[in-house]
Amino acid sequence: MSTPKAAEQGKPPGGYSYSRGWRQFSRAILHPGLRLLIKCRWAGKENIPKTGGIILAPNHMSYVDWATIALFADGYAHRYPVFMIKSPIFEVKVIGPLMYKFGQLPVYRGRGDAGLVLKQAEQALRAGAAVIVYPEGTATRDPGLWPMVGKTGAARLALTTGAPVIPIAQWGAQHILPYGSKKPALFPRKTVRMVAGPPVDLSAYAGQRLGASTLQAATADIMADITSLLAGIRQETPPAVPYDPAAAAAVEPAAAASVEPAVVEPAAGSGPGPDTGSDSGSDSGSGQA
Repeated sequence: MSTPKAAEQGKPPGGYSYSRGWRQFSRAILHPGLRLLIKCRWAGKENIPKTGGIILAPNHMSYVDWATIALFADGYAHRYPVFMIKSPIFEVKVIGPLMYKFGQLPVYRGRGDAGLVLKQAEQALRAGAAVIVYPEGTATRDPGLWPMVGKTGAARLALTTGAPVIPIAQWGAQHILPYGSKKPALFPRKTVRMVAGPPVDLSAYAGQRLGASTLQAATADIMADITSLLAGIRQETPPAVPYDPAAAAAVEPAAAASVEPAVVEPAAGSGPGPDTGSDSGSDSGSGQA
């Protein structure tokens, strides 16, 4: 298991490892509490392999849906969930060492090579873990809460390791804690519906060089399967084209410029400045390259 020195370095010694005892402890603590707080409606267990490395790829709508996917994976499919979590969590006393004991994976920001960011996830998959990867990288910004354009981390992991990608759609966690809110609505208990589909067919990309076009196409296939499952849960038709936050960010400045008055002469030292805020990171528990 990890030592204090290893924890300080941000990685467990010898590659991927975990403690069976500590995992049992987490089950004993989390499962009863979560079941008291949410009603679960699950389907698709037959699509989740019982053994071997797999990538569970759910849509992402709320800061609490890590808990619903964890309960779905472990309590329903009997696959202990391994999350990709922002590395600073692993530097927190007590919590950090526990994350290693549970077998969770740190995601390091600021690295240019996505392969380095995903290296430990590859090790976990080859060791037979069920790795949770939110393909969107963060909670959806789609106004209708449909899945967005995905990032390529899940596709890269799948094509590198050969691990199957199991698409998962969930609906209901956003009623417990909407994105942007800090106050959960726990009572009355909310129902969370979740379904796992068959592994995404990525055979068309086998043996291809993992360039941008290949990874983007494979990612689009993953997101299409997740969206189709969600449409079934919601009994609604999804948008023809998924929401693209990068494209939306590019359109906003142009839209603002189009309505700007032709002549603007603000007083010296005054006037509005551009909003330079951005959401460049992913949510805790949903690290993605």
